[in-house]
Amino acid sequence: MNNYTVTFKPENHKISVYEGTSLKEAIVAAGLDFDFPCGGMGTCGKCRINILDKNLKATEKEIKFLEEKELREGIHLACETKVYSDITVQLTEKKSEVYNILQSSTERTFTIKPLIEKVYVEVDLPCLDNQKSDLKRLKEKLMLKNPNYKNIKMNISVLKELPVKLREANHHITAVIHGNEIIGIEMGNTERNMLGIAFDIGTTTIVAYLMDLYTGKKLAVSSAMNPQIKFGADVITRTTFANQNENGVKLMQSSLLDVLNKLIENSVHKANMLTDNIYAITVVGNTCMHHLFLGLTTKYIAYIPYVPVISETLEVKSSDLNLHINPSGKVFVLPNIAGFVGADTVAVILASEMDKSKDVKLAIDIGTNGEIVLGSSKKLVSCSAAAGPAFEGAQISSGMRGEKGAIDHVSFGKSLDYTVIGNEKPEGICGSGLLDIVAGLVTLGIINKRGKLLSPADFVSPSALSFKDNIVTYEDANAFLIVPPTETVHGRAIMLTQNDITSLQLAKGAISAGINILIKKCNITTEDIKEVILAGAFGNYMNPHSACTIGLIPPQLENKIKFVGNAAGTGSMLALLSNEEYEHSNAIASKVTYVELGAQKDFNREFAHGMQFQEYK
Repeated sequence: MNNYTVTFKPENHKISVYEGTSLKEAIVAAGLDFDFPCGGMGTCGKCRINILDKNLKATEKEIKFLEEKELREGIHLACETKVYSDITVQLTEKKSEVYNILQSSTERTFTIKPLIEKVYVEVDLPCLDNQKSDLKRLKEKLMLKNPNYKNIKMNISVLKELPVKLREANHHITAVIHGNEIIGIEMGNTERNMLGIAFDIGTTTIVAYLMDLYTGKKLAVSSAMNPQIKFGADVITRTTFANQNENGVKLMQSSLLDVLNKLIENSVHKANMLTDNIYAITVVGNTCMHHLFLGLTTKYIAYIPYVPVISETLEVKSSDLNLHINPSGKVFVLPNIAGFVGADTVAVILASEMDKSKDVKLAIDIGTNGEIVLGSSKKLVSCSAAAGPAFEGAQISSGMRGEKGAIDHVSFGKSLDYTVIGNEKPEGICGSGLLDIVAGLVTLGIINKRGKLLSPADFVSPSALSFKDNIVTYEDANAFLIVPPTETVHGRAIMLTQNDITSLQLAKGAISAGINILIKKCNITTEDIKEVILAGAFGNYMNPHSACTIGLIPPQLENKIKFVGNAAGTGSMLALLSNEEYEHSNAIASKVTYVELGAQKDFNREFAHGMQFQEYK
């Protein structure tokens, strides 16, 4: 089999691949930053690349997704293009990174008692009359500070350092302690130099919070896109990649750890601190992200009965994951609830304290995977609604993430008005903009109850006639033109197609069904819910009225909606700063009853009902 060279511009990165290798496989092998929203399955048409030196024949899928002008210019899909000779490829240049990554978090009172402790002691000098071992003399001083240290342990790696550091520090040292173990020894008094990082690893974005473990102060916040997007936009495509590729888990873990180390470095730089002062890391994420972070197989999450490898909290050495913090540092991973309800949901419950509430509350984190929790201190039930990546734009013809160039909000008055992230020419629509568009068209009667985009002849409302010229034909069906080609950054029309509406219906139908089934499981009515907690980036940026208009959230709950920001990040910070909160996360995970929606006899009926659009003003 022949080998050929692929050259990627603008970096001029070269890689040798076997004949017949797809450009998608070459991009992944080269470690380049490139998105494959559908995981390279050829169903989204968004992995556009420019072939510079070959006139290749377009495949059927490329003809479906690409316009004639694009094909003439050498535009192809990376997942569809295979290498049969040396080839030069122009990748889309990365825009200046302007993303709507939610960093803000809620706050609540708690007692600071970090997972890692530091204790400064002045150890007695050895002598002929006192030949106690170095470790015994250290323990005696620690016991004077806290009697619970009587049976404290020290592993062999730290024990090897003890005699030298004791004497170099003139026996004035600081013990770094976790639980009943001394995990590090430092010379002098370093008690107040104790930092930690709380990570919220989302399917699309990652946020890092650098914290002072002594004062509880937030020192810096850093964020980035999850680099695993190149393997697929949602957990399903990523688990598929992991299961079908021999090194799939290792490859995705490596890409994730690399960006976490960059966020650590960026955070300490912002705060003018040192990575060596970081002793603890907490991590939350959905079950798939949790497993990929730890390098655990996701195979059995993907198949019935969707069982995770581990549910309880887990503590590992930072060095075992090659995370660049203090060599004595530890990583604390919060527990999962089920295969598709993970540590991020536990963190939301921890942050909101809904497990301690007398009132019934509904928590929703809408993203590539929608997690829902309902209940109070008496009972908590949860489910995962397979919303798919529609809210992130992956299944939408003009969809994109909430980044520079995305239409994020739309309103319908006498004309159509919209706002764009970055205030530049629009490139596509993100999830919050999609909700506004569909909600507006439902209100105008341009989209009917079943989700059909009507022709102007079928308009009933006089207000709808103002937008009759926006109805165009796309793939033999009606589409709604939002921005004409002359006003977009890429020269392609931005529109809402009939397939886009269907994708949104499927996503909101799953969420709606999940909410209604949990309400039945709790034997309550919708009116019994006193508060709706909207967590996560999508929930924070969307217009609640639009969400209620399309039936994503029950309309009668609109006035009960509370935005809590990145509650998962808050929960991660709480666990980092308080051992009590960290331990409580295990209690939460064991308390929540998971409901598998697909196994419920009334799911199909609720799902079908949830797909419809009800009249709501």
